[in-house]
Amino acid sequence: MTRILLIEDEPAIREMIRFALVREGYEVDEAGDVAEARSAIADAHPDLAIVDWMLPDMPGVEFIRELRREEIYRELPVIMLTARAEEYDKVKGLDSGADDYMTKPVALRELFSRVKALLRRSRGYGEDESLKLGRLVMDTASHSVSVEGKAVTIGNTEFKLLHFFMTHPDRVYSRSKLLDFVWGQSVFVEERTVDVHILRLRKALKPFGADGMVQTVRGAGYRFSANVG
Repeated sequence: MTRILLIEDEPAIREMIRFALVREGYEVDEAGDVAEARSAIADAHPDLAIVDWMLPDMPGVEFIRELRREEIYRELPVIMLTARAEEYDKVKGLDSGADDYMTKPVALRELFSRVKALLRRSRGYGEDESLKLGRLVMDTASHSVSVEGKAVTIGNTEFKLLHFFMTHPDRVYSRSKLLDFVWGQSVFVEERTVDVHILRLRKALKPFGADGMVQTVRGAGYRFSANVG
C-alpha cells in the first residue's frame, strides 16, 4: 500500500485530508510540526510527503531543503501545501525542492490527481507498479515476484530489499545505506542483518538461475544487476 506522510499543523485540515486519503486507499502518517515529521519520516519511510509551508517550528520550505540534502530522501515526491498563492511564493516553494504546489483551501479531487500523477512520475514509486529487470518481474499491487512467468516464493523483507534493488539497479550500496533505505533510519539493527537477508534473497532466486543478479562488491557492499557473470 502506498504510504503518505502528511505534515500540517492545523488539526482540522490535517484530519480532513487524512480521512480523504485513507478513503482513497492510502496509508497516512501525520505530523503537526517538523520535529514530529523528522521522527515520522524515519519510522514510516513514506512514498510521498505533503508538507505545509507554515509550520510552527520551521518553514516547510526549509524542511524540504533539509530532505533534499539527504541522499535517502533526495527523490522522495513532495507536494507543498500553502495559503500563499503569489507566483513568487510558488517559485520559492518549487525551488526549495518541492515537486508540486497546491494552495489552500485544498480541492481534494485535485489533490488526489496530483498525488497519483506525482507517484507515477517518480521512479520507484506507484500504486500499481510493475517492475521488470532482465528476466525478473515484480508486481507491487499483488506483492508478487516471478521469473519468466514462474512465481518466486519470497519473504516480506526480501521483497522490500528486492524492490529497492530493482528501482536502483547497477549501483553499489553499502550495508549501512541499505539499512537506511530498506529498513529505515530509526530501526536499529546490526549491519550483518543485511547479509542474512541478501543470503535469503539469493536462495529464493537460485532455483531460477537469477541469484547472480545480487552481486557482492568486495569492500563496498552489494549491487543488483541484470548483467550476470
